[in-house]
Amino acid sequence: MDKQGPPPPGFAPPPPYSGPPPMNPGHMAQPNIIIMQNPNLGPDTQPMTCPHCHANISTRVVQESSTKTHLFALLLCLMGCWPCAPCPYCMDSCLATKHYCPACNAFLGQYDN
Repeated sequence: MDKQGPPPPGFAPPPPYSGPPPMNPGHMAQPNIIIMQNPNLGPDTQPMTCPHCHANISTRVVQESSTKTHLFALLLCLMGCWPCAPCPYCMDSCLATKHYCPACNAFLGQYDN
């Protein structure tokens, strides 16, 4: 059998567990809900207050290919213009513009042409 010696110096036992705090039925805990106003996000960076970290920011804009981009490239291939198939990946009108918070990197919204 293991016989335990005294606890090491500086050791403090945890306080006794008293169970969850009593709940008052009239005041049930509510989940945190963030209500975002749908800002009019455009193709350029937008000044706003981040709904996640509440910092005053100018959004960080990232352009990414979307389903629309892939469909245009496929359409060009099917029409026999396969040398032009990469063109939609270079055109701003075929890319989705996504806005992120530069402080907390939260996704804030997307602008599609």
